[in-house]
Amino acid sequence: MQRVTHPFRVDGKVALVTGAARGIGACSARLLAEAGAKVVVTDVDSDLAEQVVREIRQAGGEAMALRLDVTDEEQWQAVIAEAVRAFGGIDVLVNNAGVENMNLVEDMPLRDWRQVMSVNCDGVFLGVKHAIRAMKPGGISGRGGSIINMASICAMVALRGAGVYSAAKAAITNLTKIAAVECGQNGYGIRVNSIHPGVILTDLTRAGMEGSVRKGLFKSAAEAQAAYAGMHPIGRLGEPEDIAHAVLYLASDASRFMTGAELVVDGGFIAQ
Repeated sequence: MQRVTHPFRVDGKVALVTGAARGIGACSARLLAEAGAKVVVTDVDSDLAEQVVREIRQAGGEAMALRLDVTDEEQWQAVIAEAVRAFGGIDVLVNNAGVENMNLVEDMPLRDWRQVMSVNCDGVFLGVKHAIRAMKPGGISGRGGSIINMASICAMVALRGAGVYSAAKAAITNLTKIAAVECGQNGYGIRVNSIHPGVILTDLTRAGMEGSVRKGLFKSAAEAQAAYAGMHPIGRLGEPEDIAHAVLYLASDASRFMTGAELVVDGGFIAQ
């Protein structure tokens, strides 16, 4: 009898995760390795990326760390080429790297807008572009795959102070759909989906809460955290593991008929 867990395994697959030195990215990298993938851990913080790789190896998994600034197209090309050289291909891309800047639209400096859009939007575009080129028939990997773009519920609802973050995540959502349709219609064997987390308690979220306090949106970080938790009917903020399990699902063959979809993992946030 086939084990129920079998479709959710990713044995033999190679996964590249961006922003994988901490938070959702690190948790996703560890879980993918635990489920059988060879993982390329990328981040601008090389030291923390190496630490994640050590943890994966100590647990019996296979991984390597590479520095990647997701806004640099040449680095994307080099990292994907190295992943294929070292592990024999690339089957999964998790476009997770991102930054936040909490501010009212009327107070947002243009330089801050551009910086968030560059990392969150341009970085995902470059990953999608070069992963498709590598994964499609005739590419340097050439065996299809799964591209997973980390969006947000902020792409779907208005959250005060999250204007630029929301705009970037909304752009990612539609880019995902377009890439999914193009890959499907071109017969590439590449699925492209987006994940839309609720508020997940990570270092990035904590920094965003502190930024909200500095901008006068909340009186304290504790007040901000309590307010955000109260927006989730499930009664708490999310944890990185909650999103990592969604990443594993989309990376695995369990989601083989899923493309162009918005997978919402938000504790009921947008159900209200």
